[in-house]
Amino acid sequence: MLFGAHISISKGYEHAVKEALSIGANTMQFFSRNPRGSAAKALDPSDIEKAEELCKEQDFGPLVAHAPYTLNLASTKEETRDFALMVLKDDMERLEVAKVPYMVLHPGSHLGEGVEQGVRKIASGIKQVVTGREKVMLLLETMAGAGSEVGYTFEQLYDIMDSTGMPEKFGICIDTCHLLGAGYDVIGHLDAVLAEFDRILGLGKIKAVHLNDSKFPLASRKDRHANLGEGELGLETIKNIITHPALKDKPFLLETPGGMENYKKEIEKLKQMAGD
Repeated sequence: MLFGAHISISKGYEHAVKEALSIGANTMQFFSRNPRGSAAKALDPSDIEKAEELCKEQDFGPLVAHAPYTLNLASTKEETRDFALMVLKDDMERLEVAKVPYMVLHPGSHLGEGVEQGVRKIASGIKQVVTGREKVMLLLETMAGAGSEVGYTFEQLYDIMDSTGMPEKFGICIDTCHLLGAGYDVIGHLDAVLAEFDRILGLGKIKAVHLNDSKFPLASRKDRHANLGEGELGLETIKNIITHPALKDKPFLLETPGGMENYKKEIEKLKQMAGD
């Protein structure tokens, strides 16, 4: 099974893969650039090549990038949307060079204009960035629905992808904390939630899973991650998720509090639960 965590690439891709391996991970996620700014470190072809060799040698991957939190394709401000489009386009090109197959994106927040307008703007934005010829697949993340977030229902995510005219070019990253916050009862009705996802989007769309417990209960519309077993989901639900036939082959990526030492403990715990 594939268990990983969020690792910094500030010291390069090869160093990041080694860091991930040191905590028992066999996949990882990283920010494509400064998560709250626009700075992006120059790519080093030698570093990329060494990281690729290490991944092959260790049967490690896939690598999953995460776009900065500051990007908002549904913004009411033109300069904010233009910035998001510029960064997203640049990151997709950089990730193609780095041979990273996936990039996770928070769809955006409509800031009072309504979900329908938000969906339209997000779809229009990603259509300007994604041509369909890229080797990097953009993954829309399932959101909790906090504030004016768009993408907290399966229908909204479907509408965004469908409105691009090329829905087959996009995937989904589900977040367990966000699903609960949005009102999907993965605790008591995981099979039903996944069946609904399959009906609306198709289970094949799931390319990655953010594995997080939640500090808030079902339908709270709040996004507050908790350590595994220390939130509303609990370890039994986490085990049901990682061993579910529809999900067990996906990369599970931790975004839980506590840093590297905690990631190491939680990956060990996940391996025990999975029987690895």
